Order: sequence, then structure tokens, then C-alpha cells
Amino acid sequence: MTSSDTEASPVPVRGARIRAPRPSSKPNGQWRIDGTAPLNANEEFKQADGGLNVRERIERVYARDGFASIDPTDLHGRFRWWGLYTQRKPGIDGGRTATLEPHELEDEYFMLRVRIDGGQLTTEQLRVIAGISNDFARGTADLTDRQNVQLHWVRVEDVPEIWRRLEAVGLHTTEACGDVPRVVLGSPVAGIAADELIDPTPQIDEITSRYIGDPELANLPRKFKSAVTGHPSQDIVHEINDVAFVAVRHPELGVGYDVWVGGGLSAVPRLAERLGAWVAPEQVADVWHGVARIFRDYGYRRLRNKARLKFLLADWGAARFREVLETEYLGYALADGPAAPRPTAPGDHVGIHRQKDGLFYVGATPIVGRVSGPELARLADLIEEHGSTRLRTTPHQKIVVLDVPEDRVESLVRGLDAIGLSARPSLIRRGTIACTGIEFCKLAIVETKANARRAVLDLEERLAGVELDAPLSVHVNGCPNSCARIQTADIGLKGQLITDDEGKQVPGYQVHLGGGLASYDREEPGLGRTVRGLKVAADGIADYVERVAKRYAQDREVGESFAQWAHRADEEALR
Repeated sequence: MTSSDTEASPVPVRGARIRAPRPSSKPNGQWRIDGTAPLNANEEFKQADGGLNVRERIERVYARDGFASIDPTDLHGRFRWWGLYTQRKPGIDGGRTATLEPHELEDEYFMLRVRIDGGQLTTEQLRVIAGISNDFARGTADLTDRQNVQLHWVRVEDVPEIWRRLEAVGLHTTEACGDVPRVVLGSPVAGIAADELIDPTPQIDEITSRYIGDPELANLPRKFKSAVTGHPSQDIVHEINDVAFVAVRHPELGVGYDVWVGGGLSAVPRLAERLGAWVAPEQVADVWHGVARIFRDYGYRRLRNKARLKFLLADWGAARFREVLETEYLGYALADGPAAPRPTAPGDHVGIHRQKDGLFYVGATPIVGRVSGPELARLADLIEEHGSTRLRTTPHQKIVVLDVPEDRVESLVRGLDAIGLSARPSLIRRGTIACTGIEFCKLAIVETKANARRAVLDLEERLAGVELDAPLSVHVNGCPNSCARIQTADIGLKGQLITDDEGKQVPGYQVHLGGGLASYDREEPGLGRTVRGLKVAADGIADYVERVAKRYAQDREVGESFAQWAHRADEEALR
């Protein structure tokens, strides 16, 4: 379903003063100020032919004639609009990542991202994903920290059949990648948690049904990330999204949403800011649409590394952003509203919890998000054997099984353990996530999944006697782009080449310490600190984490979190 977007001029709010856009001295590619003439190759190909249009060529030409028939601009550009990236050719080491051209790095296979808005799945849908993994992706499957599932080793010849299977059960890959509105994160316990303020599912459904696949929003300056939660744990990492809605109770207007804009990590991290506005549930889709169009019309397009919404917000500030939203895009003023209170519980939903209807939900973690087609098929069977047909993915690479009768909970937990999903994980397993890494990603410098898995299994033994009050978050990333959110972890590891004791360049990680987002054990969200020269070899994760965790346990003050300690500790203690 698409929407029209035909406004020719700003719609004034009564009494508001409209400021006419002024041309900048150096054009930034802002459509509403500089015009729409493309200023780089990416903008040229997007204007020449919209990314959504490539689907027909995939189905009619490329799937028939094979990889060699794919137009290079489609392959390296428009394919992303349908969740497809070429994956890394095996055997190319990280030292060559920045020196080779895309066609030299890529294999003739694809990563395919299945879009799962709100993380909501049925066992029927899960079984279809498992079948696709087994039939077309060599059994691969990764749970991402944006609630999607990624498959690998996909051939272009098989993509139409994959789409047919997904769409038959209400799933798709539309705008799973590209300069478009990506998946909308949602609370994994939406509609079932006893303590939620509001079920955000209707708001997520309205956004996705109205605007995903809309050609008017299919050429944004860069990716556009969204999140909506009604749960007091604030379980959607809202501070690092372009736009996010966090449930809050207004003293006069009731339950609605607090709006955040302009968050993002990568090489230039920036936490989102509150607009100070309270949004009623029925206003959410319109406000989301307004923010997306601000990004489309005013976002910087000249330089790709400055094209995220966070750079516009940094220049404008929250007050001006809200003014433009209200005057030019909504046509009315939003109510002022309070900030949501600090979370009182973890937002990963791991463990056993009672639902509002008396049934239970069970949150379980794989190791660093790596699962497989056979495991997903077994999971679907297991859930149905225990009387349920619903599950959720989370922004923390976890799975949540819903609607479990109380007398079946322990049996489910044992079954989850048997397929590598722990509902009672160690704190280190619970807190560790990893991006795709050099195994499949063309941007990566270092391996992540295998290194992190080995570290988790090792640390479960090494830290067995160490007293930790909360999960120790260890985020492992294969490059500086922070898909695994390294700057917001207790211990963030950024992949890079480092120099070993013999003067050789080897795979390793730069260390970030003490980052974190909204949390029950943290006063304020903040980014991690770096210690000059502190780097860890790729095979040394367990050694470093053991050393710094034991030092924290030894030196911390009563009630002090790892992040608090890491920011006050001297550099010697952190090495």
C-alpha cells in the first residue's frame, strides 16, 4: 500500500512564523534548499531508476539468466531495496577489505534479510524461514540486533521462489536494506506483558502498511531506522534510532509516546534527542511520516558519510526540528510531554515471565545470534508441542516464546536448551552479541561470530566464581560501522588490524568501555570510553574480558555498575 505525498508548500500552524529556506553557500544536496540535482553517483542511480523497480528485473531477467547477467548498478545499489547484498568471497583476509573493489571482494551469492517488523512471528512463518534456509541458504540463519533474520549463500536464481514462500505467509524483504525506512523495531512483549503501558502493535502496523514500499519514501539520503515500544523496560534501543516512540504516561492526556530523533552509531556515534513532545497513539504514524519526510527533503545528500539524520539534528537542534515538523509537515502543534522514567527491568526479556493473561513467555538466547535452518525448524515444532504458535525476535539477538501454560514452562526450557537456546544463560552468554563479520560481510576486517562464541564458552568457565550483578554486555564488531553497537556496550570490540609483539599486523579489536543505553542499572545513556593503545588480539577476547571483569569485581563500590566503574577507573585498571 502506498501513500501520496504531494505537498507543494509548508502547511502553517495558526500563529506560527514560517522561515523560508535559505540556499547554503555550499550545496549539501538538501532537496528543499538546493534542489534535487544529484551530487554523487549514489544519488544519480537512485534518480535514474528507483530501487523498488529492480524486483521485476530480478524475477524476469536475472533469476533466469544468472549472476553474470546482473547490471552492476542494480547489483551494488538497487538490490538492497529488496534485502539483498552480495556476500564476501571466502579467503580474502581483512587487510584487503579497504584495497579491493566491490567486484573483487564479492562472491556470486547473496545475504538475504527477512524483514520482521516488531519482531512478531508465528510458528508457520518460522518454519517457512527454516525451509528456505535449508533449501536455498546452506542451513544458515542469523538473528540480528534489529529483529530480522539473515540468510546466506542465496543464489539470484532462487530469489523469486524465496519471495513466493515468504509472501505466502505474510513475510517479505521489501526495503530490508537500502536508503529507505528499514524494519520498525517493536517491543518483543507487545500485547502480552503484564506491565506494559500500551500495545504498540497497531502503531507499527499502521506505519508499515501505509509507508513501506511507498515510492515517495524510497529515495532517502541514507537508511532510516525506527522503533516503537509500549513497555517500561524501553526495550528497543531507542536512543540509536533515527526516530523512536517510547511509551509514557502524561499527567493530563494519558498514555502516549515520547518522541526521540537523530540517533545513530557507526564511525560517528550520536545518541538521539527528545523533542519534548507527547504523541497520542493515533498521531504516531503521521509523526513518523513527518520525520521521514524531513529526512527526505532536508537530509544531506552530497556526502554519504554525512547523510544520516543525526547530522541534520546536530546542526538544527531539537527545538528547530520540532518546529519544522509541526509547521511544515503536520500542520498542528504537538502537546508537550514528560520523559519516560528510568527502566526498572532488563529489556532483553530473557527468562520466564508471567503474561497479563496468566500464561507465560520465555526469553532465550542463542550464542551471539547464530542459529540454523534445522534449529529453527526444531524450534517451531517445540513451540507448537507446548501449546503455542507465537514467538518474537528481539533487538538483542534473542528469541521470546509466547503463550506457554505454566505446567509446560520447564519442559519448554529443557527443549530450548537442547537446541542451543538458553532461558537461564550465564551472564556472559546473555550479554554478548556479534555482527556478521568477515565470514560473509564485505566491509569486515575481522571474524566475529566464531571468535565471540569461543570467548563465551571459555568465559562461562573462567567467570563461574566471579560475582556479577547483571549481564556483562560484550559486543563484537568486525569493522568500525558498529552494527553490533560497540559504543553502547560494557565492553565493545571494534574490528581492525593491530600490531602484535613481533611487529606483524594481525586481526584484532579496539576496545570501548562503559557504554550503555536506557537501563535499570544505569542513570543515563552514554557512549563508551576508549583507552589509548588498548587493543585485543582476535583470539584474546576471553583473556581480556576475564581480566577486566575480575578487576571490576575487585574494585567496584557497592551498587556500582560496570559502566560506572569503567568511566571512573584509571587506565591501568582497564588494560
